[in-house]
Amino acid sequence: MKNKKSELQEQRSVILLSGGLDSAVTLYFAKKYGYDLTALIFSYGQRHEKETECAKKLADMVGINKYLLEITLPWSESALINRSIEVPYGRDLEAKDIPLTYVPGRNIIFLSYAFSLAETIKAKRIFIGAHVEDYSGYPDCRPEFINSFEDACNKGISRNGIEISAPLLDKNKKDIITLGNELNVPFENTWSCYSGTDKPCMKCDSCRFRQQGFEALGLVDPLIRDSK
Repeated sequence: MKNKKSELQEQRSVILLSGGLDSAVTLYFAKKYGYDLTALIFSYGQRHEKETECAKKLADMVGINKYLLEITLPWSESALINRSIEVPYGRDLEAKDIPLTYVPGRNIIFLSYAFSLAETIKAKRIFIGAHVEDYSGYPDCRPEFINSFEDACNKGISRNGIEISAPLLDKNKKDIITLGNELNVPFENTWSCYSGTDKPCMKCDSCRFRQQGFEALGLVDPLIRDSK
């Protein structure tokens, strides 16, 4: 029989919290099932820095510890970081090519930090909000990457057995929003727009995927409603 201490250690987890819709749903999903979470939030020079403020607020709302890491990727040629590259608008959302908003190695970097934190605090699990619409264009959201990276990291740490959990992996935005509503996720406190503006631009890929999800359910995105 497991003692209370070992049970608590098994529930101890790290969550990569961006402040976006997907990571917020992942946060509330993990909280529902009793995981003892520590949030890892990154400020990496992204033009949509507003998401970082949302992440901190979400962590505070559910009462979990959080770390905010400031890192730089000065070599990046992603439209999310390099201000000389325009965020693409009107892109075919069914396209399988890698978009200009892809940040090379971002999830590799984030998950590496997450494994370091998880090993230090004796966490058994890392939550990430990756899902099917991301891995159609972003190679570091694909299931085979997540599985392989988990295996590789556990071979390189002293306290292994840490799992990566991606509970939204096979869900689209409609599915994710449906789950979020069931979990009472405060979508008004999330941010998805890539453009770095005060209001959602409604033209970037992230805004359009989000809008499609709400519209498919006959709902109005609270960020759109509240910006009018």
